[in-house]
Amino acid sequence: MKTFLIPLLLLTQLVSATDQTLGEERDAAVRVQILLDQKMFGPGFIDGKPGTFTKRAVAAYNRSMGRAEDDLVAIQLEADALVSATYVTATVPRDAKRFVNAKLPTKREEQAKVSALSYRSYFEFMAERYHTSEDVLYELNGRKKTWGVLPGKTLVVPNVEPFKIEDIKPGRMHSGKNSELSKRQVIIDTKEKQIQIYEPIDTSVASNGEAISSGETKYRLVASFPTTPGQERYIHRGTWTLRNAIEWPTWRYDKQLLKEGKRGKEALNIPGGPNNPVGVLWAGLSKSGIGIHGTDSPRTIGRSQSSGCYRLANWDAVRIPQVIRPGATVIVK
Repeated sequence: MKTFLIPLLLLTQLVSATDQTLGEERDAAVRVQILLDQKMFGPGFIDGKPGTFTKRAVAAYNRSMGRAEDDLVAIQLEADALVSATYVTATVPRDAKRFVNAKLPTKREEQAKVSALSYRSYFEFMAERYHTSEDVLYELNGRKKTWGVLPGKTLVVPNVEPFKIEDIKPGRMHSGKNSELSKRQVIIDTKEKQIQIYEPIDTSVASNGEAISSGETKYRLVASFPTTPGQERYIHRGTWTLRNAIEWPTWRYDKQLLKEGKRGKEALNIPGGPNNPVGVLWAGLSKSGIGIHGTDSPRTIGRSQSSGCYRLANWDAVRIPQVIRPGATVIVK
């Protein structure tokens, strides 16, 4: 994929909610990333730099729409039509202070003593809230304003539906089956580093989206997210079942488990929060100790390996209960 910029005569001219811009070509790519994100085809960071995950999201979304994977014209036109403004001015919520701790310790032994693993700054809070990176906030707002932002102040951000951490309920369990979402199938592709969600389709009804067969059932692709799989020696390939989805999970810090893949006798309980290593949601599989979860480091999604689980950016992890529920089949390949 060379670029998302389409000849100007094809672009729908948008008036941004702000004067800030990352440049015409990057702004066009940002709109595509926003579209993909809102359609549940995660592009990774919204930054106007279409890397591997954005390219894979484009291909997956186009397939789901019955289009050629490389149909960039169609997706750019759709993005320009549906994304009303590329950037908006957003206010840091007054209660954001509940989720920020500038003195958050870095050592696990000290982290086990605090009440929550919060954000370390308000600009980290805002970057994750708007599915982007601190670097993009710097570019749009300048470093001085970004570093100094406080509750009640504003920043220019990508025009994406915000990840509202205040809506998370610690310990809320999504354990009951859902008549539709529990029938879905999850493919975790450890090579492509993608988690793809498929729903069963009525084969008597024509479908424009990509379908896969599983026995007598056909499935249609409805969502995909970039992920970091575990180290090769810890990957448990096969067919599993989604058992639960828990918001704001605590994490058992077990050095032996992390080093050897075997549960040890000594461990620390690390409290929940966005900077907990398993992020803001844990979706456990029928394979003990393995799950789909969030992360404290969205920059490393797809770029480093975990100890056996499947990491998502928190803004993607929190949407897992919207697309699958316990009972769903999970195939790791």
